[in-house]
Amino acid sequence: MTAAARDDGHPLVVVGAGVMGTGITTLALAHGVPVTLVDLDRAVLDRAEIAIARNLRTAALLGALPPDTPTGRLDAMTDLASALSGSVAVAVVEAVTEDPATKADVLARVSAAVPDGTPLISNTSSIPIDELAAAVVRPADLLGTHFMNPAYLITTVEVIPGPRTAPDVVAAATKFLGELRRTPIVVRDSPGFVTSRLLHPMINDAARLVEEGVASIEDVDALMQGCLGHPTGPLRTADLIGIDNLVDALDVLHLRTGDERSRPCGLLLAKVRDGHHGRKSGRGFYDYEEALP
Repeated sequence: MTAAARDDGHPLVVVGAGVMGTGITTLALAHGVPVTLVDLDRAVLDRAEIAIARNLRTAALLGALPPDTPTGRLDAMTDLASALSGSVAVAVVEAVTEDPATKADVLARVSAAVPDGTPLISNTSSIPIDELAAAVVRPADLLGTHFMNPAYLITTVEVIPGPRTAPDVVAAATKFLGELRRTPIVVRDSPGFVTSRLLHPMINDAARLVEEGVASIEDVDALMQGCLGHPTGPLRTADLIGIDNLVDALDVLHLRTGDERSRPCGLLLAKVRDGHHGRKSGRGFYDYEEALP
C-alpha cells in the first residue's frame, strides 16, 4: 500500500480505544492512513480523540512524524458491525484488554464480518496466537503483534505468526509496518513471546523487592537505570504499561508456563485493587495527576 493509496476509503480498523488502541491509531494517522477507531463506550472514544490529538502534537515536537504527509482521517464509532461494513479494511487491529476471553470474543465477531484474506491482528503482550485462533473463522488470517507504548514513538514491533497463520498475511503485515516506518521482528508463537517473557517477570521482581523493604521505588529504578542501563527503570515502565495490564499478562504467563516468577506479587495486586494503574489513572508507583487531560 503506497502513501498515495492510503486515503482511498480503505481504513485501518482499530478495536479498543485504550492506551494501546490510541497509540496505534496515532501511529497510523501520522503516516496518512485513515483509521476507524471502535469502542463500545462513547466516553472512552471522546477521551481517545483528545489523547490522539495530544499524541500527534508530541510526535511532531519530537520529530517522529514523516515529512510532508497529511494526517489520516479519523472516524470514531461505537458499533463494530457498522465499522466493518462498507469499505474493505486494510487490516483490523484488536487492541482490547489483555484478557483471553475478551480478545477471543472480539476476534470472533471481526472474523465473521470481514472478507477472506483481511489481516486480523491481535495486539497482545502475552496470549499465544494459536490459542486465539480457535475463536476465528479463518485462523490463516490471524497474526499477533506486540507494539510497545507509546506505539507512535517506539519503532520496533514484535510480530507473532501462529502455526496456522498464512505466509502472505505475515508478508502483508510486515510490509504495512515497514510503511509505518516500524521495524518488525518476527518471533515464534509462545506465551509472552520474547519481550514480555523477559520484561514482565523482571518488573514483578522489582515490585517484590519494594514489597519486601529491600529498597524504595525510586532506588530500584535509579539502580536499574544507573547500573544496568534500563532507560526508565522497571517500576516507571510498569506505570507506562499499565499495572492492570501487567498483572493480566503475568497471570497469562504464570498459568501457561508455570514460572513462579510470573505469579503477580502482592504489591502489584494491591495497586490494581486500589485503582492505581499507572499513568493512565494518574497514579501507580508514581503520581501523574498533572499529566492527565
